[in-house]
Amino acid sequence: MNMGIRIITATPITTTAMSTEATLLLMQWLSPAYPVGAFAYSHGLECAVAEGHVRDGNELSRWLTDLLTHGGARSDAVLLSCAYRAETAADLSEIDATARAFCSTGERLQETDLQGAAFCRTTAATWGNDLARLTYPVAVGCAARQHDIPLDLTVQMYVHAFLANLIAAGQRLLALGQTDAQQRLSALSPQLRDTAGAALSCTLDDLFGASFAADIASMRHETQYSRIFRS
Repeated sequence: MNMGIRIITATPITTTAMSTEATLLLMQWLSPAYPVGAFAYSHGLECAVAEGHVRDGNELSRWLTDLLTHGGARSDAVLLSCAYRAETAADLSEIDATARAFCSTGERLQETDLQGAAFCRTTAATWGNDLARLTYPVAVGCAARQHDIPLDLTVQMYVHAFLANLIAAGQRLLALGQTDAQQRLSALSPQLRDTAGAALSCTLDDLFGASFAADIASMRHETQYSRIFRS
């Protein structure tokens, strides 16, 4: 009887410990303190604000919703999921090449390439991961697989970090207070979960992009006269 009690109590403790360890590792990887330089990129938002397409918090929320449903947040979630499930080096190389080809502008390519390279370099130096230079979502997916971090948790936290970074950019570009910013990020949670959940079973064939305003903003940002962000 005592043995039965020990078995019952041991399983939840182990599961909780594993879940906590995975969550803490992802929090470190996706923290603003992790040296990937995400704070330097606005994903075209700076140009959208400069040209009057995003003028306040409501329009920022709509802009981010479009990225979740038809743009970079969705495609990154799909690419991360595919990288996590890649079985061979050739599969991973194909996914990474697709991620690069899917970038609609030079700045988008630079954004994912440089952040990915920084992530690979730091993660390899800290945990000894075997990571080649990969685009950002592909690198995160690959590293999560190597550390046995659950895919659903990885995708949700990656997309949350994507949105949080753009919310922070919006605070620097708009009259957006801290409380309003957090309320808007929280309000995006249902769509975030939907996007992340759908990406879990997606393949490269499910990639698409239809956020044309964001793509055009990214193109125009390349020649914008005055700017504080790299994209």
